[in-house]
Amino acid sequence: MWTSTTTLPEIVMKLRAARRVLVLTHLKPDGDAVGSSIALVRTLNQPGPWNNGGTPRAKAWYYGPPPPWIEDIAGTTPHAVLGRHDVPGAEQPEEPDVIAVLDTGSWTQLEPVADWLGPRSQRAIIVDHHAQGDPELAPLRYINVQSAAVCEIVAELCRQLLGVDGIRDLPKDIATPLYLGLATDTGWFRHSNVTPGVMHTAADLLAAGAEHVRLYSLTEQNSRARLALIGRALASIELHCGDRLALMCVTEQDFRETGATPGDAGGLTDFTQSLPSVQVSAFFSAASPSEFGLADDGKPVTKISLRSKSFEPAVDVNIVAKALGGGGHVRAAGTRMQATIREAKERIIELVSAQFAAATKG
Repeated sequence: MWTSTTTLPEIVMKLRAARRVLVLTHLKPDGDAVGSSIALVRTLNQPGPWNNGGTPRAKAWYYGPPPPWIEDIAGTTPHAVLGRHDVPGAEQPEEPDVIAVLDTGSWTQLEPVADWLGPRSQRAIIVDHHAQGDPELAPLRYINVQSAAVCEIVAELCRQLLGVDGIRDLPKDIATPLYLGLATDTGWFRHSNVTPGVMHTAADLLAAGAEHVRLYSLTEQNSRARLALIGRALASIELHCGDRLALMCVTEQDFRETGATPGDAGGLTDFTQSLPSVQVSAFFSAASPSEFGLADDGKPVTKISLRSKSFEPAVDVNIVAKALGGGGHVRAAGTRMQATIREAKERIIELVSAQFAAATKG
């Protein structure tokens, strides 16, 4: 079952005892993935009684096209962005004692590293906030689906690792990436996953010195190519299910003609949520297999992002995504299909229509 099998204090003991830690996260890392992994690596590399005189012992590895701001966030923190055939730690003969997997527990989101990770899964520790995952990926799992972002959990993990009294006492360079993950996974504190706990954690991170203005400027500014892509996406809006389901897409042609990249499509799912009648939003993006660390077999791949509102009849988009091999949260989930955008739209309309019918009967 996808449940916790350990506690944060037990994870702290494992990480403190490890001589070498490798931190992994999901393909195409977002703000929460990058923020949590960089914060944990910086925490583990802090000088301390468990860190052998301050020599860096932890690093993060990323797969898939990274966000354009990743180097600004990571700085000199040990990390690398890998290609599909690159193996973690190949340049060093020493094996990691612990493999920390953050913000995912799904083999499909770790495909490029799955063959390497499989034989080492007994050394893996998962920290996640998603509603589903693959239990066999790691024997030690800390899962809190109530957390808005994995950075909300990792903030407390970093506090315990460093032995400080509160999150507000974390070093600034650790608080800043943690704040990034918290902010981006809540839509800069606009989404329904915002709770009093989220705001308290955000306040503590700001008190620790998190650079809110710099982070917002770095990650939320639009290039001309992205603005052009947004225009294409808005022009594609379709309404279905009595105007309760909104579909929006960007095609290969849209990317080519606007000069935009896959990273420029981030966050577009939220646009149709501003329509009063819309309860479920689905965004479809033409993708290349390499974005997911897959070999290109010539078949079309469509990435699907789903969002839902909480008013009745509420739709659990995690169920929709799970039916297509993906997953996520009740109000935000995603998947990919080896299909054209048109075929993916037809399948989503079918699944969401069934969810509306089930919710109405309930």
